Amino acid sequence: MKNNYQRKLIQSAVISTVLGSGIALAGPVEVTPAPPIEVPSEDVVSGSFNLDYNSHFFSYGLDVWGDGDDAFQMGFYPSAELAFALPAGFSATVGVWAEVHEKTGATTTIGGNIQEIDIYAGLAYTHGNFTVGATYQNWFYLSDVEDILDITFSYDTFLSPSFTIHNRIDAGAANDEGTILVLGLEHGFEAGPVSFSIPFAVGYFLDDNFHSAGADDGFGYATLGLQASVPLSSLIGDAYGDWSLNAGVTLYVTDDGVIPNNPEDTFVATNIGLGLSF
Repeated sequence: MKNNYQRKLIQSAVISTVLGSGIALAGPVEVTPAPPIEVPSEDVVSGSFNLDYNSHFFSYGLDVWGDGDDAFQMGFYPSAELAFALPAGFSATVGVWAEVHEKTGATTTIGGNIQEIDIYAGLAYTHGNFTVGATYQNWFYLSDVEDILDITFSYDTFLSPSFTIHNRIDAGAANDEGTILVLGLEHGFEAGPVSFSIPFAVGYFLDDNFHSAGADDGFGYATLGLQASVPLSSLIGDAYGDWSLNAGVTLYVTDDGVIPNNPEDTFVATNIGLGLSF
């Protein structure tokens, strides 16, 4: 929900007389008006809501459900996030993400076809174009919880470079425990009403045995994608919010020494979905 602010300026003069004393004040007592409330240049509270369908669940190099070359067996991945602009360059986020499908090998203990629910909260500080942030996450699946702490550095310039230190603090039901370094780059451009982005990422594992026993450390994966987004306001109007249609493809390249259980070391994934920003 976007917040609107109104400025109020109250000026008053008080004339006092001491009754019964015969003494009167020489004139009005002037009260200094309160300074106007500053109107933030951006929304204090903003958010997003996404209804995504993805062919693969790719978790830091791991093709979780072994979809391999199958780029069209979709799972449903809804998510929502709220962001809060705080004073002095700080901001906070809270969000939730879910995985819903009945793919081969999927065994849920959450209910229905819900395989996983993740919740997270983050705090970031921005100075000029530079941002540093920390995000704590709980991943709920298989009657257990995996705990993650991400430290991310980013710079708002050409190719939007970012560097994430991904720490699995508690592996929960998985073998995943340790640290991955992730370098990200992204280039965006527009063609008419369509916004395109080309994201790239590479992950380096600091610990062996991360996704499975016997796995090596070192380079684990690289991804290269092409994403497109089309606003839907011209079709449905602004009264329903800022909706968009999003779709894309992503090439994944993984190292079988670091991530040995993927059915394919190189594969392509697809995604499509609806997004709402407010």
